[in-house]
Amino acid sequence: MAARLPRAVAATAQAAWKAASRTAFTGRKSVTRTSDLPLARIVAALLALGAPAQVFAQSMPVGLQADQELQALIPDSAVQDADTWAVDTDAARTGAPPETLIEEIEADAAMPDIAGITIPWPDGTELPTIEPLSPDPDIDVAEQSTDAAVEALPGQEETDTGVGAKLVDADIVRVGSQVELAFPRGADAIADQAAIAARFAGLSALKSFDDDEDNLAQIVRRARTDRELLINIMRIHGFYDAQLYQSLGGLSAAASADDAGPVDVEKVVVRFDLQPGPQYRLGRIGLGELDAGGDAFAALRGAFKLNPGDAINSDRVVAERLNLQSALGEGGYAFAKVGAPDLLIDHERREGDLTVPVTPGGRYAIGRVVSSRETFLSSRHLDRIARFDNGDAYKLSQIDDLRQAVLATGLVSSVTVETREVIKPVGEAPGTVDVDVTLTPAPLHTIAGLAGYSSGEGFRLEAQWEHRNIFPPEGMLRVRGVVGTQEQLAGVTFRRNNFLKRDLTFNSDIFVRNQVSPAFEALTISGIAGVERQTTLLFQKPWIFAGGLEILATRERDAAAIRANAPRTTYFIGALPMRGMYDGSDSLLDPTRGFRAGLRASPEISVQNGVRSTYGRVQFDASYYQPAGDSVVVAGRVRLGTIMGAPIASIAPSRRFYAGGGGSVRGYGFQQIGPRDALNAPSGGRALSEFSLEARVKTGLMGGAVSVVPFVDAGAVDTTTRPSFQDIKIGVGVGVRYQTNFGPIRIDVGTPLNRSPGDSLIGVYVALGQAF
Repeated sequence: MAARLPRAVAATAQAAWKAASRTAFTGRKSVTRTSDLPLARIVAALLALGAPAQVFAQSMPVGLQADQELQALIPDSAVQDADTWAVDTDAARTGAPPETLIEEIEADAAMPDIAGITIPWPDGTELPTIEPLSPDPDIDVAEQSTDAAVEALPGQEETDTGVGAKLVDADIVRVGSQVELAFPRGADAIADQAAIAARFAGLSALKSFDDDEDNLAQIVRRARTDRELLINIMRIHGFYDAQLYQSLGGLSAAASADDAGPVDVEKVVVRFDLQPGPQYRLGRIGLGELDAGGDAFAALRGAFKLNPGDAINSDRVVAERLNLQSALGEGGYAFAKVGAPDLLIDHERREGDLTVPVTPGGRYAIGRVVSSRETFLSSRHLDRIARFDNGDAYKLSQIDDLRQAVLATGLVSSVTVETREVIKPVGEAPGTVDVDVTLTPAPLHTIAGLAGYSSGEGFRLEAQWEHRNIFPPEGMLRVRGVVGTQEQLAGVTFRRNNFLKRDLTFNSDIFVRNQVSPAFEALTISGIAGVERQTTLLFQKPWIFAGGLEILATRERDAAAIRANAPRTTYFIGALPMRGMYDGSDSLLDPTRGFRAGLRASPEISVQNGVRSTYGRVQFDASYYQPAGDSVVVAGRVRLGTIMGAPIASIAPSRRFYAGGGGSVRGYGFQQIGPRDALNAPSGGRALSEFSLEARVKTGLMGGAVSVVPFVDAGAVDTTTRPSFQDIKIGVGVGVRYQTNFGPIRIDVGTPLNRSPGDSLIGVYVALGQAF
């Protein structure tokens, strides 16, 4: 059996062998220096490798046993004369190897394996792979900045051909603070220069970020992006051979390298000189089946207003494709298809061949309107809403109008309107399509609330619940209530939209109201029914009218009777209220331009204490809106009213005219302007005049939602039937508007300029919507 060294001996021998090896090869010394005692001990240890196993089997401590065994292995001659014994070996007799042989030995040559040594050599151990460090981002940015700055210096510019020329006589268009475009003049001038500059300004990276604190590298990178953008814009306008010369201005040249200082980035301006080259023209134009349709398609071909020889403009190609598609849809071609245009550029001819695949199909007439939910919105009701009749020629605009009208009902969350072929066209006879309307109902119940305050009227809280389709189709029921300082009300309203015809609404309202104001007290039961041509946010209509019947019973007393604690007078009143208005403004909730004008008239019969009186109430309202710049809208309003036919004593206090308050003359209390009795209480009148002027100024605060509104109001009430303007009251102040998705929230603070006894110094008004 092979002998095994104890672990301590084996380790010692291995370490000694390696030490001797390093000395022999690394030090490049002669191996004849073997007279040292440690070397003798090493050799003796190596000889022990071949000793029998029994030599190591003695039962004694390992260290002591090893020393005794090693000493037993040392020859007596070595102990008596170590130097003589050391040179009496094969290696000593052979002598040292030649110097040339030692030189050829590589210091890193692998050591041969030694029998019996099982411990791995350290040199053979696999070391973990060293991962390279990621580059320092700061160093990377610095290198990029340096490279970019060098490339951006004048003289480093590139063009498509590698050769550029800065225009000497150029029309400079400044786009932002860091970029400008140089267009050629004279014969090479570009007709679409304004359109190119405007499009570039809307998309330029340099212009979009010109307010940021940038470094030179960022400017250069954005300039490269803008250069590609400008090349694409030139191609859109037909300049496929355009060249650009890009330069960087605002870099002051230093006299020497030692004088170079930091670049003032705010002064850097990127300039693009445009050399447009020839503008390509349209060559052949193919419109699919329209080209083979003969005279039948001549009118449709005229809707595509591009001809061979016209300058290429990709925007016009897209626009004319849409015009052609619209013409097909309006001409009765319900299933016409107009594919995407394909423009093939021939640089040799400097022309582009345009192909637009067109498949007109046949012409159709409209058949029935079919609802997907008959019990919700019936087919008959949808047919009433539609602006077309059975048998009318198909028009795409009318199909889209029906979809918008169904959405305007507020009863659906989504609607799909599609045509379905019923009868195919034969020859010149059109086919028939039915209109399928697929409905997805929306939530139908609504709970709403409204709160307001003014220093004259106090608080006013209003809440309502409604079901918008409780009596299909479009039969709405609303229950409402008002609790306020001067008013309490409970009422029920029924309304049916699209009644008898589209946009005609039937309204009926029954309510009980108690009013307590400085001018009068009234407890009223009223019933109103009428029809109205309705305007909505989706379909704001220019002309609006309404008419109906009003019957009410009211018990009232004026301010003098209140102070005397006199009983109330009962009035039975019948009226025919009518209203007509023209709306030329651009918005129902927040108009910025245009005007409105309306007239209200109500002939009335009043009976109190057996005495019957007849009179007519007329009121004219007009408002005008004019923008004054991008952030200011000037708005003005006038209101004139009169009551004719009866003395004021025969008119119930609640039917007279009053002025003052948030919707009238701000700065004054509610109903505090007008004739007063002997104790200075308002008594109302038969003539009304009001005027308002305000400026709605956007501040840019909170994303542009906040506006400041200085205003001046004036108004007067007279006992005569015509306004006299003798006791007109003026109020001034300032307000704040906060824009929301349901209209502006209004807070106004006003003060009277010519106060009467009892008028407050300040009036505060909070409400939803503009004052007018």
